Amino acid sequence: MFITLAGRTILKQGSDVMGSKYFTYMIKCRDGRLYTGYTNDLEGRIRKHNSGRGAKFTRGRGPVELVYSEDFPSKEEAMAREAQIKRLTRPEKLRMIVVTEHDK
Repeated sequence: MFITLAGRTILKQGSDVMGSKYFTYMIKCRDGRLYTGYTNDLEGRIRKHNSGRGAKFTRGRGPVELVYSEDFPSKEEAMAREAQIKRLTRPEKLRMIVVTEHDK
């Protein structure tokens, strides 16, 4: 299944959005910085970031653009993946984004 947000496909075909409750995501801020988080409502969370009511890190850095997401059946798995991604270097994160773009 595909979900489109702001003209961009954000989940790869085959993702079970209805059975998935949690997402790990990466957004790119207006200043080029990357932010990683998790949520149970991906579209709603992006709207919050763009309205200035999201994470403190993204306030004043909007609009943000969703550049990467993964879906998980549990909050614990999404949080674990968020922690893994946050430990990556910026170049490693950018490679993840490029690979995902290529797979779409």
